[in-house]
Order: sequence, then C-alpha cells, then structure tokens
Amino acid sequence: MAAKTTLNAKNLESLGAPRLAELLIEISTGSAARKRRLRMELAGNHGGVEVAREVRKRLASIARARTFIDWRKVKALKSDLETQRKTITETVVVDDPKEAFELIWQFLALADSIFERSNDGSGSLLQSFHQACEDAGAIALAARIDVSVLADKVFKAMQDDGYGQYDNLIAAMAPALGKDGLNRLKTLFIQWSKEPKDTPAEDKREIIGWSGGSPIYEDEIHGNHRDLTVRIALQEIADAQGDVDAYIAQQPEKTRKTPTIAADIAHRLLSAGRAKEALETLDKADMRSWTAMPFEWQLARVDTLEALGNAEEAQAYRWECFERSLHQEHLRAFLKRLPDFDDLEAEEKAFAHAQAFPEIHHALGFFLNWPAPAEAAKLVVTRKTELDGDLYELMTRAAEALAEKHPLAATILLRSMIDFTLDNSRSSRYKHAARHLADCASLAPHIDDFGNAKSHDIYVAELKRRHGKKHGFWSLVT
Repeated sequence: MAAKTTLNAKNLESLGAPRLAELLIEISTGSAARKRRLRMELAGNHGGVEVAREVRKRLASIARARTFIDWRKVKALKSDLETQRKTITETVVVDDPKEAFELIWQFLALADSIFERSNDGSGSLLQSFHQACEDAGAIALAARIDVSVLADKVFKAMQDDGYGQYDNLIAAMAPALGKDGLNRLKTLFIQWSKEPKDTPAEDKREIIGWSGGSPIYEDEIHGNHRDLTVRIALQEIADAQGDVDAYIAQQPEKTRKTPTIAADIAHRLLSAGRAKEALETLDKADMRSWTAMPFEWQLARVDTLEALGNAEEAQAYRWECFERSLHQEHLRAFLKRLPDFDDLEAEEKAFAHAQAFPEIHHALGFFLNWPAPAEAAKLVVTRKTELDGDLYELMTRAAEALAEKHPLAATILLRSMIDFTLDNSRSSRYKHAARHLADCASLAPHIDDFGNAKSHDIYVAELKRRHGKKHGFWSLVT
C-alpha cells in the first residue's frame, strides 16, 4: 500500500478543494504556461464556447509575438502549441466541430510567423504542424465543411508552404474533400500554373546570386517554386484519387529515369495491378552502375518480379543484391522464402561471403546488425590489419558489443582507435584513447590466448617506445 505522503491523485484529494486551490495558485505564480492551463480548465467549466475563446486568444497572442525563439525556448513553445492543439481536437470539437475547424486553421496559420523567428533544428515544432494537418482533415470531415470552401483553403495554404508545414495537408484532407473537392483543387492548381509570371523591369529585378557569370533573379526562383509546388500538389491529388497515370504525367520524362522516381512509379503501378508496366518502368531507369541503384529500386524490382509470378528470378535477384551490398533486408527476405533447414545452410553461405567481403567495415556492420557477434569477432581477428581506427563510431560500437564474450576482438578494435589517434597525433582524441587503453587493460585478464596479437604488456611497451613523447596522452593514462 502506498504511503499517505506519496504523490498521487487519491492522496491529494484528502487535502480538500480549498487547500488544493491555494496550492495551485502558489505553484502557478511566475509560470505563464501553468496559469494558461488553469484558465483553460476554468473555461472548460463554462462550456466549449469559453474554451474556444481562450484558445483563440492564445493563438492570436502567439501570432503577434516578435521575439526570437532560440533552441532553449523551443521546448516551452512546443508545449504551448500542443496544449492548444489538443484542446481544439479533444474539447472544442466535441461541442462545435465547425468552431474547432476554424481554430485548427488559425493554428496552422501560425507556422510562417513562428518559423521566421525560431531556431528549431530538431524539427519538433514542424511535427506539431504536420499533426495539425491530420487533425484538420479529421475535423473538416466531422464538421462537414463545404468541399468548395475546403478546396479553396487548401489551395491558398499550399501556395505558400515555405517551411514544409503543409507537406501532408492534401493527403490529410482527401477524405473530407472527396471526389468533387479534389477535382476542384486540381482545377485551381492547373489554373494557377497557367497564370503569367510577373517579371519586373530589368532595373528593378533583384539579383540573389550568380551562376557561370550570369545573374540569378529572384523572380526566376519564384517561378520555379510555383512550378514545383503545382507539380507536387498534382502528384498528391493523383495519389488521393488513385490515378496512377495522372501521377506519372507530373514527372518529367528525364526524371522518370531516376531510380528512386522509377521505384515510386513502379510501386504505384503494382498497386494498380499493372506489374508488366512496373517492370518496364524499372528497366528504363538510369543504370550507369549497379552500385548507383538504391535499395528502393531493388526492392521495387523484387516486388515486381513476385507480382509477375517469377518467384525464382526474384529469389536469385535478392541473393545477387545481398552479395553485392550485404544489405540484411535482402538476405532476410531470401531466407524467409526457403524451406526448413535450407535457410540454415544459406545463412552459413551468406556469412562466408561476408567474411570475404572486400570492404571489411561494411562486413563488420552487417554482422553487428544481423546480429552475429561470433562472426564479427572472427572477422576482426582474421582481418585486423584492415581496420580503420578513424571510424571510431563503428569501432566503439563493435568493441562494446563484443567485449563480454569476445574480449580479444574487442581489444583489437580498441587498439585500432588508439593506434590511429597516436600515429596521427590527434590530440583532441587523447582522452578517448586513454580510456580505450584502460578498457584494454581490463579485458586482458579475460583473454586466454592472444594468438598472433601482442599481449597487453607488450602492446603498452611498444606504445611507449613509439609515442613516449606524446605527454598529453600519457598524462591521461592511469
């Protein structure tokens, strides 16, 4: 049973409403965020109208603000935005969906003013606006907003998506827009694309850069931005309508040969039951070299071969892809389709191939991710001279993974980083190298046989002989 002083709702209830009210006033003093939360709760006692009024006031206040939001203030603003968004979607919408829609649209309109004065490297604030787009779609559906009005709003928003805040808006709004709304939205974008682009007089055109000695004008970039916005919007509308041909039509002929774009088109054709066309699309992709083919293209090809009933060819291609790239997803898919026990033999064959793979670090990453620590240890011990100690993220990760059961391999990995640091006089890494040496000392008693590797004492003696004058390093060694 919890103690009577444990902080939980039941124990706090024993204080009584008057005392709790006093404490809330005391705790909220000096905290604008807590005061806003309390006011919101009080407004809730008077119905959705009062809550909506409080949200509207707060959104207007955020819109008027002009102070810069540095990284230290992002968390507080994120919390504030989430409070307003959740109040709209969880409270206001219950009483008045149409009012909730107006509020969520007011919320979305904050994006430009916020991003213009903020430093949000984490993308945390952008996530709130992407979620608000999803919320707007659900609320619009519940409020039964007129599809023409909704299409106009979406169109105006998408015209100025400077920070990517509306990237998922069309997809989110598609159910509420329906067939008629999507057609209207499509028409609006097509009309916009045909409007003449205003070109200012030569002496008034703003130069924003240079290319090959020629000026780049702001109005040229603006025109390109419009074309790109229209193309992306029409692609999203085509997806929402399930119109594969309309999606393909928005891709320039040259762009369709880009492997990633070809893969996107192929997946859409597969979903439409057009596997033969999907394969033709993939075959037309620019294949200057096998290594240039991204995983998405390879996966699309496998899926297409499966859809065409060419299961054996698909399996052969999976294995080929694995042999060339050591991509574990190809191997997992290959093994999954083998009969019982055949998969064990194939896995052994895959491991043998990885052991001999030309790029040792790629092979090491594969064994760590599979995971196959014993194979990783074997690779490290047999090919230790090929290790690059400069790849400290991989080396550290591998050493930590192997330390308990494969101390010799872990020691070799740690030594690779120590040697690189000292051989190249990387003084900024001396403290890490000293720590690695201490780790080697703690692993040494657990190594029964160093094989052709030097014992710890001999290794340290050689370090002192080669790098004895690097006092910055030795002063850190305990």
